[in-house]
Amino acid sequence: MANLFDQNRNYVLGDDELNLIGDRDKLAQWRHKSMGPAFYRLGRKIIYRGADLNAWAEARRVEGG
Repeated sequence: MANLFDQNRNYVLGDDELNLIGDRDKLAQWRHKSMGPAFYRLGRKIIYRGADLNAWAEARRVEGG
């Protein structure tokens, strides 16, 4: 599996790399609906772990056929 995100990095809202999976509004919708990648809510700050983002992306991988 090729990693889209750095496994050992934490990403916060506003990091450009998160735009790869969705804009700020889309990520908020997914969090509200419990649909998106796993995240931490620390106070008002949202944090995504690179390993969780990669696992979420890999689960959505589609094989060509």
